[in-house]
Amino acid sequence: MNLVCDSDQWSDYLKETEEVDYSDPSIAALTARLSAEASDPIEIIRRAFEYVRDEINHSRDIQSTRITCAASEVLKFQEGICYAKANLLSAILRRAGIPTGFCYQRLTLGDTPDTGYCIHALNAVYVSEYDRWIRLDARGNKPGVQAEFSLHEERLAFPIRPEYEEFDYGTIYAEPHPKTIETLRSNTSCVDMYLHGLPQAL
Repeated sequence: MNLVCDSDQWSDYLKETEEVDYSDPSIAALTARLSAEASDPIEIIRRAFEYVRDEINHSRDIQSTRITCAASEVLKFQEGICYAKANLLSAILRRAGIPTGFCYQRLTLGDTPDTGYCIHALNAVYVSEYDRWIRLDARGNKPGVQAEFSLHEERLAFPIRPEYEEFDYGTIYAEPHPKTIETLRSNTSCVDMYLHGLPQAL
């Protein structure tokens, strides 16, 4: 799809924020380890993506009540929903000097429109070798959900179903959307938040 950056400043996709807190020692150490194991920037991207996808639990999948938000918090507790996991992947890659942003989808909350809708977060990463952005979804795989690293063909967790009025937002945001952060900050139970508190639109 055609992606458009919401900022024309590369530095905005590398900056540290309250949620993308990559100066935290734990994130610095993880980034150093992942980078040391990689032979080039593409390999760093792949390793970072697979770490967040596979090693950080999706809170809904494990039925956790804990809500994490900042990247360092996600890493500390090894869990988060898609909004939080996107913060962590952004923090690791920005720490490695790789521009990273945030993208969103509007999806059905369950399998059909009668369950309602929610906003799902993923990342866009700039691949300098190809001079283009790619989207990666580190939500976490499970039966029926299989996101993979791919440079040429998107393999996201949730393919859009237009017949269900699902759609992709085409903007690459330099910062997490305020609605997603407000959702994480204003709720106290992840179980309740996931069922009743997720935004339905940006």
